[in-house]
Amino acid sequence: MTEPLWEPDVAEDHGIDRTVPHNLEAEKAALGSTFFDLAAIDALDRILAGPEDFYEVRHQTIWRTITDMYCRDRKPKIDPITVAAELLAAGELAKVGGAAYLHELAQSVPIVGNATGYAEIIREHAQLRAVLTATRKASQRVLTAANTAAEILEAAMADLQAAAKGVAPADEKLSVADRWMGFVDELEAGHDPRALDTPWYDLNEIIELKPGQLITVGAGTGQGKSLFGMNLAAHVALTRGKPALVASLEMGGSELMARLTAAEAGVNVDRLVRRKLDASDWEKVFRAAPKLQNAHNFILDDSPNLTLGKIRARVRWMAAAGHPPAIVVADYLQLMTPESNGKKDRTRANEVAEISRGLKLLAMEFEIPVVALAQFNRNAVGRQPMVSDFKDSSSIEQDSNVIVLMHRPLAEDGSDTGPRSGEIDLIVAKNRNGASGRIVALTFQGHYARLRSMGRG
Repeated sequence: MTEPLWEPDVAEDHGIDRTVPHNLEAEKAALGSTFFDLAAIDALDRILAGPEDFYEVRHQTIWRTITDMYCRDRKPKIDPITVAAELLAAGELAKVGGAAYLHELAQSVPIVGNATGYAEIIREHAQLRAVLTATRKASQRVLTAANTAAEILEAAMADLQAAAKGVAPADEKLSVADRWMGFVDELEAGHDPRALDTPWYDLNEIIELKPGQLITVGAGTGQGKSLFGMNLAAHVALTRGKPALVASLEMGGSELMARLTAAEAGVNVDRLVRRKLDASDWEKVFRAAPKLQNAHNFILDDSPNLTLGKIRARVRWMAAAGHPPAIVVADYLQLMTPESNGKKDRTRANEVAEISRGLKLLAMEFEIPVVALAQFNRNAVGRQPMVSDFKDSSSIEQDSNVIVLMHRPLAEDGSDTGPRSGEIDLIVAKNRNGASGRIVALTFQGHYARLRSMGRG
């Protein structure tokens, strides 16, 4: 006799035994895995739709507590003791079975590195329960005869489709009728109120940074992509007053602060990096201080081995604090570590493609623009770059809504001399919602770690 795919949970209903799909062993192993490896939390979060995917209510409570702790702290300490303390403070510890049950979860993990497998089992059973709920609702409608057969069938199909996608069918406004008046309001306002501008007015004539977009900015080594990212994030956070996140593998926090201070205060970045300021420099720093010391919503994350999961966790952490980021800047794409780095036979191009796609999905998931800074191949040096110059992967072009290529028109010997000394070109190579091929020239002020529109000091 074939065993059922789930453990039976029998409830008598009109004389018929009903089983509810679930797998308690997978749920316990998944939660227990998080006590040994923080990466397990990201693995679970990528697959599960939410706490409700767990069948047991106490497992939902424990998972919600673990993710809250993970989002709240930069370096969270998550184990049976710390989670028990968190549950105790919330008055939930006894409800989940006490501290002993948390230790039982830790002991129920067969393989520490298999959180993804446990999550897939949990998600599968959650979807089966959603299908079961949809069919029960359809049966109830039939038995009560509250609607016509066609209406019951249509509602059942909608419920089943929602179950298949893992989302609730209810209150999303997706029809043209639902969207129309909001679109008219945007037309009357003359712009998309959700879109962000850049600090360069001439670039704003060509592109907008819209929610759900991946904007890729490419440049060669030392050609200004980090300046672009920091200047843009600073504009959003300090000028527009919106939360911003810079996730950087290119520089540490101290160097990021030096560049930010140089750009905002107008102090030579080299003197800031070497901590060699004169009286005039200090005066400029003090003038910029009020703006910077109150920039609580401007987050600079220089965590090592940056992954999509870590960026996603940081976004959740900001949202949990009541300040979800309006923009994320990732510096830079090819330095990021892929989530599935344990897979065999993977090329670096495959890994970069995975990261690029993940950043696009991150933008769509949180409905924010994500700006990915990317490195060119070496053969792009000394000439105007092309989209095909991106290092390691051509998928960057496919995933990006907007692509901006940076090019400094240097002299043949590589020096910043000649008729276009101190300039940099922004080439809009792809623009899904506007004109492509346009070139915007900016002033390159490397000594102040900033880019400026022409005619502005």
